Amino acid sequence: MAPQYGGNIQPVGPWWTAFGTGGFEGEPPLLEELGINFTHIRAKSMTVLNPFGRVDEHIMDDADLAGPLLFILCFGMFLLLSGKPQFGYIYGVGLLGSMSVYMLLNLMSETGIDAYRVVSVLGYCLLPMVGVGAVSVMVTLDGLLGSILSIISIAWCTYAASGIFVAVLRMSDQRLLVAYPVGLLYGCFALLSVFHVGGKK
Repeated sequence: MAPQYGGNIQPVGPWWTAFGTGGFEGEPPLLEELGINFTHIRAKSMTVLNPFGRVDEHIMDDADLAGPLLFILCFGMFLLLSGKPQFGYIYGVGLLGSMSVYMLLNLMSETGIDAYRVVSVLGYCLLPMVGVGAVSVMVTLDGLLGSILSIISIAWCTYAASGIFVAVLRMSDQRLLVAYPVGLLYGCFALLSVFHVGGKK
């Protein structure tokens, strides 16, 4: 006997609403099923932009890579527009740095953290460095201005990332130990935004 389908599932709007706020009753939005939640991306971005605020220890319970991928893509595009095609270096530094920070955090903490959350935190905290990349499109950063902006962005990224890691892993007494390798990683990104690597300018 053929299955009988009831009329319970009714569209609540045009077909394109499935990509945003919902298409069928009880169905989550398509972007949310794909792991793209703009509300969460905004909340995590605001945490990075306000590093002196209180960090919720549950902020990475719903870790995602949509925001980090967006920020890395923007960072690479800004460097490309400034005449520094560094996509390969960004990928290599990001991959190696994330693996190193992941191993160090798991050696230092009692609870441990998975690689997915490490990459998510490091990617979100790259946001100030994206601002430096945007400035490099308009002005040359190989002078005093570039040095000042690089130091500020490294400190900002490091402070935000170490704050999130410390809050999530409950490692408040080890913040400086967490900040040191994270700062080295963001220092490499700053060098990519200031100097032309891999060829003549």
